[in-house]
Amino acid sequence: MSDSLLSIVLPKPDAEGKIFLELQDGSAWSYGRFFAHAGRLANVLRSLGVEPGNRVAVQVEKSVDALALYVACVRAGVVYLPLNTAYTAAEVGYFVTDAEPRLLVCRPSFRAEAEAVAKAVGASVETLGAKGDGSLLERAAEQSDSFADYAANPDDLAAILYTSGTTGRSKGAMMTRNNLAANAIALAQIWRFTPDDVLLHALPIYHTHGLFVATNVVLQAGASMLFLPRFDADDVVRLLPRATTMMGVPTFYTRLLDHPGLTPDLVRHMRLFISGSAPLLESTHAQFAARTGHRILERYGMTETGMNTSNPYEGDRIAGTVGFPLPEVEVRITDPESGAILGPDEVGVIEVRGPNVFKGYWRMPEKTAAELRADGFFITGDVGKVDTRGYVHIVGRAKDLIISGGFNVYPKEIELAIDALDGVKESAVFGVPHPDFGEAVSAAVVLEPGASLTGAEIQQALQPVLAKFKHPKQVIILPDLPRNTMGKVQKNLLRETYAGLYA
Repeated sequence: MSDSLLSIVLPKPDAEGKIFLELQDGSAWSYGRFFAHAGRLANVLRSLGVEPGNRVAVQVEKSVDALALYVACVRAGVVYLPLNTAYTAAEVGYFVTDAEPRLLVCRPSFRAEAEAVAKAVGASVETLGAKGDGSLLERAAEQSDSFADYAANPDDLAAILYTSGTTGRSKGAMMTRNNLAANAIALAQIWRFTPDDVLLHALPIYHTHGLFVATNVVLQAGASMLFLPRFDADDVVRLLPRATTMMGVPTFYTRLLDHPGLTPDLVRHMRLFISGSAPLLESTHAQFAARTGHRILERYGMTETGMNTSNPYEGDRIAGTVGFPLPEVEVRITDPESGAILGPDEVGVIEVRGPNVFKGYWRMPEKTAAELRADGFFITGDVGKVDTRGYVHIVGRAKDLIISGGFNVYPKEIELAIDALDGVKESAVFGVPHPDFGEAVSAAVVLEPGASLTGAEIQQALQPVLAKFKHPKQVIILPDLPRNTMGKVQKNLLRETYAGLYA
């Protein structure tokens, strides 16, 4: 088999001079210029001793250079390990120790901390800033833009994506080159991307959504992007008349609905709005349709699989559902206890199988065996059903995962951090509905006798320990946590009690 991921990132025939992306300042990069830049960065990797199969960990701000570094890793056969820019030095230290990258690329301001954590595994450190600065680009200026692309196998690793575990230990999902390629090809097909499309890209690129969905789909189609550093409603409204498509998380759409500039005339030329990474409230779906005439297309994916399902391009886009399985992807619902396959409208655990499903968890064979069945189906941990028309519905989660603003947050990690604070006896972290973030991280805390901590003080103490998106938006001090007769904390009662906290 050929390396289809390499084929995706290579410029399409006659695309050398075509605009690949335009930045916020109006400067543009053609496919040819971008590809040459990626070639120089691939040569930098080789000059630093990074070989095929080695890992490169990257924690930098969104930029064209950061995107070119990803493509350079694909061309060099290197395993790309993107890290959320909100992660603290302690969190980055865990990922570096676990993945043992050959190279860690960080923001210039983070170099000292990066060198401290990289030293433990003998990794080298280079910097990459958001404005064309950093040691990596200084090295690239000395390199040729000609690079002999590595002939990788489709089953070789392309990326390791860390997703928090309920035990508090993060798991590295191993994505192969074929996993990423198959997903991009299927999505470009069902969403009907062509070289004429212009995607408004305001997503982060350390995340599956912004990198392996949005960017890879654009590259596969030979389309173009309006490449924003982050979501800003004013910028998005200003640029929407020049776009044909947009991908976002539900928060993007709720903030657009708050903007007076969002009118039917503004988006009359738009072809498609796509939402994912968190559940889209039915009210948001309905309000956006009423305001713009566009029905948002919602899809369902996860770190370990990329995208699994999508509402149809043509046909009913039903609010509250995530549509049908992608081409070559199978979805089944099973009984959580017996594993028996359930029928239409029966609620159980969602399992998926297809070329998009990851290879397993990095250095966690037991966890891999527990979640990947012998027949190739992955046990997602999400609870849902398939209705009689074939639409997939997600009705909950088997685990206590919270999806806030498009980010996965697992309560146990936050509980461990809270419980470590002086004066805290125990805690329970849970998610409740939030109009902007989908779900808000919330914490119920029981104090030691005589302790006088406030919720605000607990929030303050977590700031240097956890990434911002993991911080509880509310900390509720309680005399006791609700428990069942077996002593298990009943988080369902906490969710019910505080369901209207952010209404």
